[in-house]
Amino acid sequence: MPPDALSESQAAAELERLAARLHDLDRAYYEQDAPAVSDAEYDALRRRNLAIETRFPALRRADSPSLRVGAAPAAAFGRHRHLVPMLSLDNVFNREDFESFIARAVRFLGLTEEQSRTLRFVAEPKIDGLSISLTYEHGVFVRGTTRGDGTEGEDVTANLRTLRDLPQRLRGHAPALIEIRGEVFLSKPAFLAINADQAAAGQKPFANPRNAAAGSLRQLDPAITARRPLSLFAYAQGFASDRLAGTHWDYLDRLRHWGFAVNPLSRIVENAHAAEDFMETIARERSGLAYDIDGVVYKIDDLALQDRLGFVGRAPRWAIAWKFPAEQAITRLTRIDIQVGRTGALTPVAILEPVNVGGVIVTRATLHNEDEITRKDIREGDLVQIQRAGDVIPQVLGIVPPRPGEPPRAEPFRFPHECPICHSRAERPPGEVVWRCTGGLTCPAQIVERLIHFVSRDAFDIDGLGERTITEFYQDGLIRTPGDIFRLPEHEAEIAGRDGWGEVSARNLSNAIRARRTIPLARFIYALGIRRIGASNARLLARHYGAYAHWRDQMLRATQIGSDERLALGSITGIGTAIADELAAFFMERHNLDTLADLAAILTIEDEDMPAQGHLSGKTIVFTGTLTTMTRPEAKAVAERLGARVTDSVSKKTDLVVLGADAGSKARKAAELGIDTLDEAGWRELAGMPPA
Repeated sequence: MPPDALSESQAAAELERLAARLHDLDRAYYEQDAPAVSDAEYDALRRRNLAIETRFPALRRADSPSLRVGAAPAAAFGRHRHLVPMLSLDNVFNREDFESFIARAVRFLGLTEEQSRTLRFVAEPKIDGLSISLTYEHGVFVRGTTRGDGTEGEDVTANLRTLRDLPQRLRGHAPALIEIRGEVFLSKPAFLAINADQAAAGQKPFANPRNAAAGSLRQLDPAITARRPLSLFAYAQGFASDRLAGTHWDYLDRLRHWGFAVNPLSRIVENAHAAEDFMETIARERSGLAYDIDGVVYKIDDLALQDRLGFVGRAPRWAIAWKFPAEQAITRLTRIDIQVGRTGALTPVAILEPVNVGGVIVTRATLHNEDEITRKDIREGDLVQIQRAGDVIPQVLGIVPPRPGEPPRAEPFRFPHECPICHSRAERPPGEVVWRCTGGLTCPAQIVERLIHFVSRDAFDIDGLGERTITEFYQDGLIRTPGDIFRLPEHEAEIAGRDGWGEVSARNLSNAIRARRTIPLARFIYALGIRRIGASNARLLARHYGAYAHWRDQMLRATQIGSDERLALGSITGIGTAIADELAAFFMERHNLDTLADLAAILTIEDEDMPAQGHLSGKTIVFTGTLTTMTRPEAKAVAERLGARVTDSVSKKTDLVVLGADAGSKARKAAELGIDTLDEAGWRELAGMPPA
């Protein structure tokens, strides 16, 4: 169903499903170098998510894919924290989308129409490879890391030293400290040669050049990396101790001077029309290039404007990836399966006769929900048109009508009104599109999915407890609750005797479990699997409440509708009333409180370190009225960079209210509560900004 046809409840359910599936896809892509879907499918998923969020901004989840980058670094490699976050890019697919990107930047900066016409962009072909960050000290290469989760990545320094395109020492003058960002990739001939070697050795071939490049670089033995002909293009800057250039184009020239390879097809474009022309040109040249590209990245050239624009969620406001379109195919839908998620949602999935769509074998496609199946009249046995875009996995666009003389179609699909796993009654609340199993924690599918989530990468991240192991241990009665996971070391001898296990692997599992008995509050909250609470939302809550005991006590008080704690929870920027309701519902369930008590007795839950990057750390600020020297989003971004929390409502816990022109009820409430206020000029002075 298109975003503009969704109701608010439908949109919330869709965003929940998109967030969960994209998390799984990120793990497969970034951690396992084994993408589960094509780039076109993945990008289309993010595009649909963004379209729904744009139409329903209040529903944007804190674990939204638009706020998330990559996945956590693999445990096999050392971890290194980026000096400047290494984030990702939002995507567009046509000129209209690109013009919308420009318009958003213009609005954020508050530019006049005449000023907006002076914007120019650097266009760079988007290499389908592995993003890396290269750290140089006094011109000498000292460290190289993958993107990881955007905050910290895997240390692959030894492997990167084997690349012939990577300068070990920069030519000429260089800053005392700088992070240089680039892309490691394999040429098409190199990819074909590696896959030929894989096949000759009886090993599984790589899915695509990006997958092969990532697998080649993320080797524990640098000698293996050295045998793979990896290439490198440098294209961006992270941290730098000195200002190097006024424009991105000049920075690319500096990279060339230092000895880096920079994509020779990069160029300056002046407007959306020129950007569209470049897309058409590069699309014609694409098949003849020695490397794979999946689009073009456009960056605002002026670095001062880049600094002002900053980032939103997972992506910069000053850059966009214009991607090539997805592809379609026709195949037979053999049956419709119903999957049960950890929140009980029954999701229909089309099982397809395998078909090659743009080089990717597709065997499954999403059918969204009961209404979508009915609207498109999709039946088992139909020929269907599928597209590698538009949702979490390939979507079914519609049926291909049968020709005269072909067998009649099957009966219309009847959506089950009971859970296919535990056979509990399924409910579809009024106004919603999702059927949910009412079995709760009596449903094996939900229990297993919650346990899998509990040990996932962004949660407790326990090596050795994958989906298969969790499922087997649950079926055999070794685990039933999250707390049982931490009692598994008591069964080490029994585990060692299981098929596929041994003393060493059982001991390693016990050690991995013991190592996770201490966990940061944000990860703990995320691990609980509360509906709508993803990794980003969990961080928001952890930073707001600080300590586990305080968070638990405040959540228990927030179960009372209308309480100060409930209102304060719903006013946290990024949380909102819908998420507050989910938290309250979680804490009203007795078995959830029992689970929390069990875990709290076993674990050490670390307090969240409050941001210390600015002099407003720990302060809660509300902006009200019309600001004249900057836009509201820019003011909020400045406050958050300085460590403040920005909320939308005034309460006793508010520290400061910034009053713009025509401030109304919030100004009056601040006066009633005796909260400090500042006008816009005072705010600029407090934030360390020059007078307007």
